[in-house]
Amino acid sequence: MLSAPLTTADPALPDTRRLAWLDALRGLAAMVVVFEHALKPLWPEARLPIKAVFDPGWYGVLVFFLVSGYVVPASLERGGSLRAFWISRFFRLWPLFTVCVAGMTLLAASGWDELHTWWDSRPVALALAHAGMLQNLMYVPNLANVLWTLSFEMAFYLLLTAMFTLGVHRRSTATALTFAAVAVLGAGLLPVTLLSAGGAGRMLAVVVVVTAVLAAGLAAVLCGGRRVRQVGAVAIAGTILLLLMVNQSYPGPWQGLFILATMFAGTALYRVEAGQLGRRHIAWVALIPLAGLWPARAETGLQVAIAAAWLTFAAGLALRHRTMPSWLTWLGLVSYSVYLLHPLLLESVEFFLPDPPAVPLAVRLTLLVAVCAALLGLCALTWRWVEKPAQRLGKRLVNRPVG
Repeated sequence: MLSAPLTTADPALPDTRRLAWLDALRGLAAMVVVFEHALKPLWPEARLPIKAVFDPGWYGVLVFFLVSGYVVPASLERGGSLRAFWISRFFRLWPLFTVCVAGMTLLAASGWDELHTWWDSRPVALALAHAGMLQNLMYVPNLANVLWTLSFEMAFYLLLTAMFTLGVHRRSTATALTFAAVAVLGAGLLPVTLLSAGGAGRMLAVVVVVTAVLAAGLAAVLCGGRRVRQVGAVAIAGTILLLLMVNQSYPGPWQGLFILATMFAGTALYRVEAGQLGRRHIAWVALIPLAGLWPARAETGLQVAIAAAWLTFAAGLALRHRTMPSWLTWLGLVSYSVYLLHPLLLESVEFFLPDPPAVPLAVRLTLLVAVCAALLGLCALTWRWVEKPAQRLGKRLVNRPVG
């Protein structure tokens, strides 16, 4: 299943009303993702025909990553502090991530869902990989199906950190084009799971080494002197690029590299809008979706999703000065909760509805409405009691004097 990592509106960015279009895009994409995931437990007979002409999961992924690429670097650079950036990211992502993990564990304990068999034989490797949110780049099965995209979000954060440290963070267009070129020209030749495949011991070694290198690199970047920071940045970038190139099992090398190209394309569009890059860069950025259409030529649904996602983001950008519907911006505000929590409800539906085609259409539609209502209610609660307090705590820590 496809979904996307979402982030809530960023208080580090000024003029919340002006950025409401980004929340509106998140809200729209979030509900498309819910629809895609609802097909399996409610309309399995329609899932493949729909995805053959339009893949809603990939649509959601690309919209979310375009938004993330547009917003996140702006937040980092406006604050100018990697320490503040990582404190903010931690308190935005990990608290609700922990809730999702606990929910999936509870479903498995109750017998409503099953964990991958490797949780019995490789628990340390799987737990450590999830703790760093890089499980999908280390050939580790995701505890919840939606979590795979968090690995690409985390890869983006780490690459941004390395580029910011090395002073090359404004080369967004060139970076996006490079990822797109490798995806189109070289991804078919790249090995899959080169590092992690080969047994439990090898997987554990890869997870431990990657985690240690990234942790040391991040510590060096945050706390070291100039030369130490540069070494740490190179270690981070090299490790992430290696994982992206040769250790992806899903969705595959070209798709993973294209995701990074998409995120950096979003960053380039932000720089054009902010006046940091000339308007001519828009023409270069337009090559990114065109590049994605070529390796997806055998999948019409994926091609349509790529085109639709980019057109949706372009429409949002064009309408950015318009007032957005409050209900849609609210959906964007709670979209991270929507992203992480909707699989818990749909897994429960799947457990109680083993043969959906045998159930009348009206009943399935009623179930979908009930799931959406329960989901939005749950998201309102997690926003109020998990996300918002965690973000406030993160902001207090950011504003606390160092030393």
